[in-house]
Amino acid sequence: MLHTLNKSLEKWLPLITPASVMIGIVLTGWLTSYAYVVPWIFGFMTFAGSLNMNFKDLRKALAHPFPIFVTMTALHVLMPALAWLIGLALFHDDVYLRTGFILMVVIPTGVVSFMWASIYKGNIALTLSVILIDTLLSPFLVPLTMEALIGVQVQMDVLGMMKGLIFMIVLPSLLGMLLNQLTQGRVKETVGRKLSPFSKIALAITIAINSAVVAPYFTQIDGKLVLTACIIVLIASAGYVLGWLLANWLKWDRAVMVTMVFNSGMRNNSAGAVLAVSYFPPPVAMPVIMCMLFQQLLASLFGHLFCKSQAPMPLQPVSQRH
Repeated sequence: MLHTLNKSLEKWLPLITPASVMIGIVLTGWLTSYAYVVPWIFGFMTFAGSLNMNFKDLRKALAHPFPIFVTMTALHVLMPALAWLIGLALFHDDVYLRTGFILMVVIPTGVVSFMWASIYKGNIALTLSVILIDTLLSPFLVPLTMEALIGVQVQMDVLGMMKGLIFMIVLPSLLGMLLNQLTQGRVKETVGRKLSPFSKIALAITIAINSAVVAPYFTQIDGKLVLTACIIVLIASAGYVLGWLLANWLKWDRAVMVTMVFNSGMRNNSAGAVLAVSYFPPPVAMPVIMCMLFQQLLASLFGHLFCKSQAPMPLQPVSQRH
């Protein structure tokens, strides 16, 4: 029953996300009071997702680190620079919106990118390695990037942000990986599969609560809000395109290309929303929350454009691509 429920939730995920945002906006008066439980719910989600990871796959990928380095460069250098330039050009008088654009792309790559890479036959070891490394480095990369690009223009709790990332992402990931390692992978079948549907339900709850917190900024639909939504779609789409361009430019095989597309395009927006609501002024959270409306739809679109049109190929060792 749980497996059937999980498959149904995966199928409807592109609609569940925007529906959760709408529910949060409608029930803002009731849901806002539950904001304090979001970090705990998110920690559970991270733990459930990390049961698929182990240190063996990480060691394999680290033996040939160049694809990881390129992906991390796309995630934490090229995309933040693009978001900063677009924000400065179009919203030079709104520092909170510009901060939100940057936060939207500096947060770690999404754990759900593993699901999309699996669907389109990507390089799973590389996908999990990028997720893990990005997750473990996030307490340092996110605050450093935000300070470098925003500086003192916006008040932010850097130490609190680092602690939040460690609590919500790093510690649950390490615990899940450790259990996977100790049980030689059995835990992902015995526990991980049972937790998967609850993890997706938890994602919907997290999105709804975070949306409730920033609901006042969605009440007035005007030209600026519409332009903001268009820019968010543009920036989010650029990540998928960038991953595809880099993989083709470096002549990597299809499996690595699929991984690059989803790892470069997807972000852990739920974590970003928690960070924005907890450690920044409320307007900063709006772009991150709004990005949730489009992320799964964009993943489906670019998966179809860049990955589905090619016949699946056997996975090859990363070393053969250099």
